[in-house]
Amino acid sequence: MLNLTASFEPMHFVENLRYMGLGMLGIFIVIGVIMLLTILLNKLTSKPDASDPEQKES
Repeated sequence: MLNLTASFEPMHFVENLRYMGLGMLGIFIVIGVIMLLTILLNKLTSKPDASDPEQKES
């Protein structure tokens, strides 16, 4: 017979906080990499703006 009773073990929850934290850290790292790649691609592929003195070509 399959036992479907669930019990809450507080120490199991505390032990799994480490894995939850690592997962959240991984998500933030991936978001950061995507943001940096987007900024880099925008800088590499954008045309120079005439009103921006930093991007004027000599």
